[in-house]
Amino acid sequence: MEWINYHHLFYFWNVVKEGTISGAAEQLHLARPTVTAQVRALEKAVGQKLFNKKGRYLELTEFGKQVFEYAEEIFAVGRELADFVSTGKSVHKKFVVGMPDVVPKLVAFELLKPAIHHPDKLRIVCYERKLEQLLADLALHKMDLVISDAPAPATLDFRVYNHKLGECGLSFLAVPEIAKKYRRKFPQSLHGAPLLLPTDHTAVRRSLNHWLDDHGIHPQIVAEFEDAALLKVFGQSGLGIVPIPTAIETKVKKQYGMSIVGRLEEVIDRFYAISVEKRVHHPAVLAIVNQARSQIFD
Repeated sequence: MEWINYHHLFYFWNVVKEGTISGAAEQLHLARPTVTAQVRALEKAVGQKLFNKKGRYLELTEFGKQVFEYAEEIFAVGRELADFVSTGKSVHKKFVVGMPDVVPKLVAFELLKPAIHHPDKLRIVCYERKLEQLLADLALHKMDLVISDAPAPATLDFRVYNHKLGECGLSFLAVPEIAKKYRRKFPQSLHGAPLLLPTDHTAVRRSLNHWLDDHGIHPQIVAEFEDAALLKVFGQSGLGIVPIPTAIETKVKKQYGMSIVGRLEEVIDRFYAISVEKRVHHPAVLAIVNQARSQIFD
């Protein structure tokens, strides 16, 4: 196959967006058989199935998911071109960032501020996926940067580089009545205390587990979360004590109405910028690294 028929790709893209052939046909003001024929023509051209039938709906195959990602990029660029042609003004350059769910959203926001306010007026695009998938996309230059709570594993089959942004201890927060109860004699007061924790696959959770075991402290683990934002929402509801990076303690207290229980400097939360550059040259990545090291984790 040497060339994709973009009309076929456009119909496929609309089917995915709408979820059904009927929905796409209605959106495009076409008959269902026309849309079906276009999608089948694309499948024939690429030599693989793009959809599996699931009841009334269509489910993308793994190959179809990859094709859709390319289609998203192609038609996003097409919209930008149409805007430029109609207005004569160039659009903002994209800066694509990936991060796992475990990176606290407030940390991510603070880290990305230099890119948001960059003189080049970048358009930030953020993706949340598993770290392994993010790194694979980074290696394929589908992303400019990955922000993570752990460095890229040394066992990868491709080369990316870790740039340490900084580190800080943990602050334990809870709603005021719970914070008052467990503040006295912290951290020993965590023994038997209700804790809401990140899941075991996070670097900071593993470090916290070791520290608690070493000190013979066994809290009551009420719930575990992969998503750092959901962890704070549950803490806000009064279900338990939440550990968060001390670097964002003030903002979390204000946003979620929680109070300090205590701080633990022995357990370190670290953050990394991972890029394909051994020595950072990308202006937005350079701004992120410099501000993180000089202001956020100083």
